[in-house]
Amino acid sequence: MDISYLLLLQDFRNGVGSVFETFFLKMSYLGEMNVVLTIMAAIYWCVSKEYGTYLLMGWSGSRVANGLLKVAACVYRPWIRDPRVVPNNTALSEATGYSFPSGHSMNGAALYGGGAIRKEFNSILRAAFFIMIVLIAFSRNYLGVHTPQDVIVGVLAGMLVMLGTLKLMKWLETHPEKDIQVMCFGILIAVIVAVFAAVKEYPVDYDAAGNLLVDGAKMAGDTFKGAGWCMGFLVGWVLERRIIGFSTDVTMITRVTRLMPGLLLHYAISLILVPIIKHGIPGAAGILISCFLQTFYVSFVFPFCMKYLEKKTAQ
Repeated sequence: MDISYLLLLQDFRNGVGSVFETFFLKMSYLGEMNVVLTIMAAIYWCVSKEYGTYLLMGWSGSRVANGLLKVAACVYRPWIRDPRVVPNNTALSEATGYSFPSGHSMNGAALYGGGAIRKEFNSILRAAFFIMIVLIAFSRNYLGVHTPQDVIVGVLAGMLVMLGTLKLMKWLETHPEKDIQVMCFGILIAVIVAVFAAVKEYPVDYDAAGNLLVDGAKMAGDTFKGAGWCMGFLVGWVLERRIIGFSTDVTMITRVTRLMPGLLLHYAISLILVPIIKHGIPGAAGILISCFLQTFYVSFVFPFCMKYLEKKTAQ
């Protein structure tokens, strides 16, 4: 049933050419990890520290949940299950790890769904957030890289994590001293998931020519990424709360001057430092360390730098 649905979309996609393909590639792009993390970082540094913290915490938790579900289910991508499925080449390059559930759909549920469930936003904006979630999820079907169940479960799991995060943030408002316990519990879960991904046995299937269809060890890379991002955010979050205490209640000029250097350094880390670390430290350790640094930079390093520089400038 799911493959038939993808083949139906594929026939339509081939029939109309790139008319809708370009649009859905852009929708899919809005659910990519780097795009989602960049938007959340900008919100955290320049718009609302409280809202940004909520989004980053929920997203990092959803990445751990996604990684666990992927290696637990070990569902092959649609084109591996049925060679008649020919995904879009551009989308194919971003399709890493096992298929179930969709990481893009969970990213969309974290960023846009995280806003949709916040009652302080008006109904029009919340409806727009829900539409974004649907478009991102459907784009993964239209481009042929995920089945319907991949995106449906991805959205539901992502929304569930964000609902839990919303309750956690409200609880922390009345129990701010419990942040270290929250950090330790989150890190413990991330470590357990990473260890599970490292030690479990993965399915070993071969094609007619005797070639391995899917390398389970490589597929587990997404799980290690999620664990690294989660731990990096949690450590940075607690250090920022306990040591820095920066604020987004600043002038518009200050917010704008924060954004450009923050994003430039973010991309320098993602595009230069991360590949160097992965090359120098192969395997799961390199993935964990590099992803830890990405979110640790967002939650602690750059807030520390901007607080220091803004204090110096004010003197």
